[in-house]
Amino acid sequence: MQEIQGKENNKSVKDFKLNTLLEITNAINDNLPEEQLFILFEYILQNQLGIGKAVIFLNQDQVWQVVLQYNVNEKDLMINIEHELKKVTDISVLNTARNGSTSSFDVVIPIHHQSKPLAYLLLGDLDEQARKPSPIIKHLSFIQTLANITAVAVENKRLEREHLEQEKLMQELRMANQMQEMLLPKQLPDSDKLQISAYYKPHLEVGGDFYDVMEISKNETVICMADVSGKGISAALMMANFQAHLRANLKVESDLEVVMNNLNEVVWSNAFGDRYITCFIAKYDSKTRVLEYINAAHPAAQLIQNKRVYELGQGCVGLGMFEQIPTINKTSKVIAKNAAMLLYTDGITETSNDNEEQFQDGKMQEVLMGLSQFETKKMNSMLMEALDKFRGKNPYMDDVALISCRFF
Repeated sequence: MQEIQGKENNKSVKDFKLNTLLEITNAINDNLPEEQLFILFEYILQNQLGIGKAVIFLNQDQVWQVVLQYNVNEKDLMINIEHELKKVTDISVLNTARNGSTSSFDVVIPIHHQSKPLAYLLLGDLDEQARKPSPIIKHLSFIQTLANITAVAVENKRLEREHLEQEKLMQELRMANQMQEMLLPKQLPDSDKLQISAYYKPHLEVGGDFYDVMEISKNETVICMADVSGKGISAALMMANFQAHLRANLKVESDLEVVMNNLNEVVWSNAFGDRYITCFIAKYDSKTRVLEYINAAHPAAQLIQNKRVYELGQGCVGLGMFEQIPTINKTSKVIAKNAAMLLYTDGITETSNDNEEQFQDGKMQEVLMGLSQFETKKMNSMLMEALDKFRGKNPYMDDVALISCRFF
């Protein structure tokens, strides 16, 4: 009779465990929030299995968090995971005799995911003097299974959220990259008066560098090179706004000083000093051969004529640095026949070699003197070859943008 009753009890225990596993699995499949999963797990431990006390430490983004606790005190939660539990790789009986923060617990169950510690479940009996078998020992294997299923499910939810966030970010970056490509001019002047070629290499998928070339009259061409502080989507959006206002201003205004003041108002109103734009803008009149320019804190453009290199660095502060630009120095240069001009961003001049020397430290002008006789596309490719040779195996640390101009 006792044997039959024992078999019936064993059957009911097996049924309970199967039903409990099914309940946990259904909760996971129904996408129950992590908090609800741990509430369900706590109910099973405390009310159905009779476990006296429990706490779960879960590794969330490299920080150990308490995600389940009952019948524990403040001392029980002050366990130093790295020091006291990190070496535990299998179910272990804790030494309750020693005076440590784990001394009130009997068993620790480590949970690993992809060979890394994911969680630790600590269990303890409230009645140490009870004569009946400890429910912890009785159901240990089952508890380990439940703990693994629950903790790994929570981790998979976190990884899925992280994946979705990365996918969303990549989609936004692709959209911003497409937006940035749309901003760059598809055709550049190539005539018997003026030839222009451009090169652009973003450091990240979306950079903050920008260039534009606009013919505003039969004889006048405006050339602009700019760099937004910061990177990513916000920099691309700011640059799109900048280009729209640049083109709108140049349709009604040819005075570069007025245009720069107007653009400064736009950048300031959008960023309030949190971001700024460095900018070099020049207007070339092919009839008078006069080049007017303003440099707003941008790397100096290089004008190569009469076997000399001239740095075009005068102008004003960066756009958006102040609510109003203090002073603007607009400068004019008469351009000789077959002269060349290069505009670029600091991704070129600040590229370093193995000796931590920057390309601008005397190397730039040396290279430029050997380029001026070539067509503009060749000038760009030769400069980039010289830059790659200079930097060696050192990576680019910023976007690289380059415009070469030849004045015939």
